[in-house]
Amino acid sequence: MISISCLFPASWHFSVSSQVLPRLLVPFIRQLILIGLVICLIGLIYLLFVGGKGRTSWTREENHFHRHLARVTDVDATDTSNPNLNYGLVVDCGSSGSRVFVYCWPRHNGNPHELLDIRQMRDQHRKPVVMKIKPGISELAKTPEKASDYIYPLLSFATQHIPKHKHQETPLYILCTAGMRILPESQQEALLEDLRTDIPVHFNFLFSDSHVEVITGKQEGVYAWIGINFVLGRFDHVNTDRDAVVEVNVPGSDQQEALTRKRTTGVLDMGGVSTQIAYEVPKTVSFASPLQEEVAKNLLAEFNLGCDAHRTEHVYRVYVSTFLGFGGNAARQRYEESLIRNTYAQNMLSGQHVGETADSPVPDPCLPTDLQDEIGPSTQKLHLRGTGDFDQCRQILQPYLNRTNDTQTSLNGIYQPAIDYNNSQFYGFSEFYYCMEDVLRMGGDYNASSYTHAAKSYCATQWKTLRQRFDSGLYASHADLHRLKYQCFKSAWMYEVLHSGFSFPTNYKNLKTALLVYDKEVQWTLGAILYRTRFLPLRDIQQETLKGFHSHWRHSFSFVNNHYLFLACFFIVFLSIMLYLLRLRRIHRRAAQRYSPSSVPWLEDGLEGSSLQVSSSVFLKKKSTQRYYSL
Repeated sequence: MISISCLFPASWHFSVSSQVLPRLLVPFIRQLILIGLVICLIGLIYLLFVGGKGRTSWTREENHFHRHLARVTDVDATDTSNPNLNYGLVVDCGSSGSRVFVYCWPRHNGNPHELLDIRQMRDQHRKPVVMKIKPGISELAKTPEKASDYIYPLLSFATQHIPKHKHQETPLYILCTAGMRILPESQQEALLEDLRTDIPVHFNFLFSDSHVEVITGKQEGVYAWIGINFVLGRFDHVNTDRDAVVEVNVPGSDQQEALTRKRTTGVLDMGGVSTQIAYEVPKTVSFASPLQEEVAKNLLAEFNLGCDAHRTEHVYRVYVSTFLGFGGNAARQRYEESLIRNTYAQNMLSGQHVGETADSPVPDPCLPTDLQDEIGPSTQKLHLRGTGDFDQCRQILQPYLNRTNDTQTSLNGIYQPAIDYNNSQFYGFSEFYYCMEDVLRMGGDYNASSYTHAAKSYCATQWKTLRQRFDSGLYASHADLHRLKYQCFKSAWMYEVLHSGFSFPTNYKNLKTALLVYDKEVQWTLGAILYRTRFLPLRDIQQETLKGFHSHWRHSFSFVNNHYLFLACFFIVFLSIMLYLLRLRRIHRRAAQRYSPSSVPWLEDGLEGSSLQVSSSVFLKKKSTQRYYSL
């Protein structure tokens, strides 16, 4: 007999012989070992494939969040003493002037899935490092030998902010836009050649012949689209439940299945002269005719923002179209020219003199009520009087969109790929924002119903009332009398361009009008340097790969220590217990073999006997004064 004593409820007592114990424990031990091994195996698999993956995913998501947060909230002065900081320059040679933008970025982290973290450099006063000069470089068309002298102040300004030992590894890009495009190609080339020749003589920047060029409107639109989506974090492909995603048929890829990644943002921009639209086309497009396909090739841009040409996660297909003459001021000019022609033609046919004097003005539904205005040359003025009818103004403006009956077309009958309005987002800049904010004070999320209600109310308001509100400072600080006069027209024009021109439904909820993105003015130059420096991370990636190879075992050991040490200890302890129980089983089996088989006949009879010997009985006794337990 084996006896063990412990504090159990008093008077409870039972005993089992040593012959019965090992046989009763055999199935229990086997089941316990099997269950323990299964639990350990499941736990190990969970940590390897679920726990590790979840932790890695969570860590990547957190790193991307902090990186994006640092990017959009970065207002501190750039630490030029940081040896790991790189720099880049982009000169925007526009029609009215030229500007130099200085950008900086830390060393690439070696992850081929991520882009360079490029930000605009800030001086000691925390202001963006940018300088502008006038006039535009196109004014030197007849004296191209002065081009380098013209650009010299901008580059000299940049050298003062970039550490000298970094100059030779700082790329410089000089990109010319609208002003240079209208020049003959020979004059363009003469200006560019002077820059290619003289700049390397005076400055030690990383500069080659391909770093100076006249870019197309399509390139400029793509760069703007890249810059805005980069600031918004749409190229960080770490998806969370909060992120909207889209399925993409990657251009030029052999993959049959669509790639799921973050949804990018489309861009609408209406200036004074032109209107532009740019958005990603996630699905493969089909064309109604070979002619439409040929036109589409000039409007669709396919490019890879990643540093590895064989990876497709950063391959994008973007539609970009610029419409000259469809800006707010240009549209008003076209409208007035048409109004003058039609009025004088009708006067000649009817013999009347409508609009020739202030006493008989031409009614204009696109001007605020009772506003008096004069248009046309000084020798032939046409007098207008506003009637403030927003709906009538919209109807009059519809023919100016030059829409056709063809499918998949927009302004001027230009091809436009289908937009998934149920899964898309757009940002509206410039006039899209000014029309909503300067006077109507409703910039931000666009709602067609609220917008038309506010626009109708403004147009119908008496001009003298609007002037009183203006004098009282009820409008935006930069709103002037010109804005007040033509707000009604531009409100109607913006509405028609958006809904009739680009075919946005009136219930579209994902248009946000803005002047800034995260309180920053995003220039197309940011997108330009992102695209043109996309291969720079290759060197850092190769170094990180080599470093990772040499430290593979050290990192692996650290990983095991951090994640599996507890599991290993638990497994060892559990295995020791199992081995100990097995050892006890062998001891009890040897002890059982010492007894005669006839002494335990009830084991062979299947416990059929109704009366058992005391040596193989189990009994319970309750005692009020004794507290012990015996086996």
